[in-house]
Amino acid sequence: MKQQELINLVKEMSLSEKVNQLLQVTSGFYTEEAILTGPIRENGITEESVATAGTVIGLLGAEKYREVQDAYIEKHPHKIPLLFMLDVINGFRTIFPIPLGQGATFEPELSKRLAQIAAKESAVSGIHVTFAPMVDLVRDARWGRVMESTGEDGKLNSDFAKAMVEGFQGDDVGKQYSIGACVKHFAAYGAPTAGREYNTVELSENTLRCYYLPAYKAAIDAGVEMVMTSFNTLNGVPSTGNEWLMGDVLRDEMGFDGVLISDWAAIEELIYHGYAKNREQAGELAIKAGVDIDMMTGIYSKELLALIESGKVDESLVDESVLRILTLKNKLGLFENPYKDADPIKEKEVILCEEHRKVALEAAVKSFVLLENDGILPLKEGEKIAFIGPFVSEKEIYGAWSMMGREEDSVSIVDAFAKYKDCYTMTFVQGAPILGAEEYKLIPKNCVKEVSKAEEDQMLAEAIEAAKGADKVILAIGEHRLMSGEAASRTDLLLPEVQQRLLRAVYEVNPNIAVVLFTGRPLDLREVSEKSKAILTVWMPGTEGGNAIANVLTGDFNPSGKLPMSFPYCVGQVPVHYNEYFTGRPFDKKSGEVMYRSNYRDVPNDPLYPFGYGLSYTTFAYSNLTLSKEEMTADEQITASVTLKNTGDCIGTETVQLYVRDCFGSVVRPRKELKDYQKVTLQVGEEQVISFSINEEMLTFCRADMSFGSEPGEFYVYIGADSSTEEYAAFELR
Repeated sequence: MKQQELINLVKEMSLSEKVNQLLQVTSGFYTEEAILTGPIRENGITEESVATAGTVIGLLGAEKYREVQDAYIEKHPHKIPLLFMLDVINGFRTIFPIPLGQGATFEPELSKRLAQIAAKESAVSGIHVTFAPMVDLVRDARWGRVMESTGEDGKLNSDFAKAMVEGFQGDDVGKQYSIGACVKHFAAYGAPTAGREYNTVELSENTLRCYYLPAYKAAIDAGVEMVMTSFNTLNGVPSTGNEWLMGDVLRDEMGFDGVLISDWAAIEELIYHGYAKNREQAGELAIKAGVDIDMMTGIYSKELLALIESGKVDESLVDESVLRILTLKNKLGLFENPYKDADPIKEKEVILCEEHRKVALEAAVKSFVLLENDGILPLKEGEKIAFIGPFVSEKEIYGAWSMMGREEDSVSIVDAFAKYKDCYTMTFVQGAPILGAEEYKLIPKNCVKEVSKAEEDQMLAEAIEAAKGADKVILAIGEHRLMSGEAASRTDLLLPEVQQRLLRAVYEVNPNIAVVLFTGRPLDLREVSEKSKAILTVWMPGTEGGNAIANVLTGDFNPSGKLPMSFPYCVGQVPVHYNEYFTGRPFDKKSGEVMYRSNYRDVPNDPLYPFGYGLSYTTFAYSNLTLSKEEMTADEQITASVTLKNTGDCIGTETVQLYVRDCFGSVVRPRKELKDYQKVTLQVGEEQVISFSINEEMLTFCRADMSFGSEPGEFYVYIGADSSTEEYAAFELR
């Protein structure tokens, strides 16, 4: 349909139709078993509103979807099709590494391919829009949803935001196997006070604009079709009712003209924030802020008619929201083909196909970060290996937001090593449950089999016996997949105590331990580091996790991942991030001066493992950092170069990272900031000159007047293996 036809359609719709077009309900309302109880009706979700609701959250499958769409269109006064949405975060049924793990690849183009695959599997199942990517900047590992972000750096987040949007949507969201993307959560949801879920966000406007907003802007510039509001407040105003944030910033400054959707029940939560007196005022505040879709409260359906009749809300606001929703449906091609790509036959052909699993394996191996290794890895043929730990046979290794993930689809470690039975002498024992008797409260009820203390003791005895007879121990430990994710904030970043007990017991009888760490967030790994000779962080690796782990442990693939988020020395440091300010009394660990400096008296300032850090089975040497010139103007560029050499004994891939420090500014500037990176593969003994171009745009920042721009002055350039690199060269911007 042409845009004018959509405008005419809005004019033809009754006010009731228009208001209900702004309602989103779950797919369960369209099944035969759906029952609308009294409380649901009282909240505005009635048979009438469901019959003309504009969008649906949830999955029915291609066959049921087609039935529901047919029945809905037949009854709709203007034959407007339904639009279906779902959280497809890191894969549909073929599950990829969690987004934090994808960030560790430092390879946005890979995530673009993963999004394309997720879009294809979703599309054939009847999904039109995914609630992804989440691009919230994260600095506090206590917050459970760090697993859904790509980390603590604005540049890296922006690159992945762009890539994921392009992957989901393609160059035309209406084309076959493309779906709409929804960037979330606008804005700064990743900075809750004390890392506590849904908590207040307190950020200066400069910090918000300089670090938190750029990734959202990158998604918008990439053409994202939808934005989701965040649960939190900014400057004391909840995002879902924040006219400045949604109007001035999102619509006017960033130029977003797509659909704005609330998060689940966020309009009603304006009341609980203490920002709205009642549901009527909550609806008024949200529609005036420009929120187009009310997810699952019924407030718009019940309250907007009266608000318009009373003159508190202008009907034109509803018209604008309806037009944006219809425009998205039109872009998706739903008016011409309301089924779009939903196809029961294609579902069977596409989902979990060999091609998709192959890419899942590639993504997993590239996401793994080797934190420690004294030579114990890779494994050598003929060795006696004891595989010990609750994750040895675990198949739920796909992350909290893998909505469609199934245990039977995943490959465990024990599954993967079956093909190596002639290479090693292997034993496999559980050693411990994932959670001990006092730790089940860390996840929702009935999500893990509880074991008795006697069973724990028996598992531990078996682990000790297996470790005694082994040359090396592969200790597979970590978080349960539901220990991170939404509503999973923690003040303790240690491993579950029952697994710490396992680590200590195994260490006593065999210190040749290589830890395979499953996690959705940075953890406090001090004791793990002390008691192991290698640590391989595998995040929540997804469907092909076991095969990927086997490929890396055996040396078939050399790990190359880098941390997208700092691992703290202890929880008392968080939030901790590499690009902090110096303060007026900076601490210099080399000077030995500790009094009246910005430091802790009991622990280091630095994280245990910094942003950008990650080892390889080979080693790399950096040398000869040079700049093409010492001065540049705003219309010029400088080339920064370094020589990289593979000094080890196997081929390897290194992520070379470019950081810049702005030495002085109208507002204080960070110690350094990531500006670019390159992945370079070198043969043994090979060396290569790696070059980066630095232009004026890379030197811009949010200045004191909230405008973006550069300022003349001195800059330091660092090129190295991670954010702790210290060697630099200087130039001046004139």
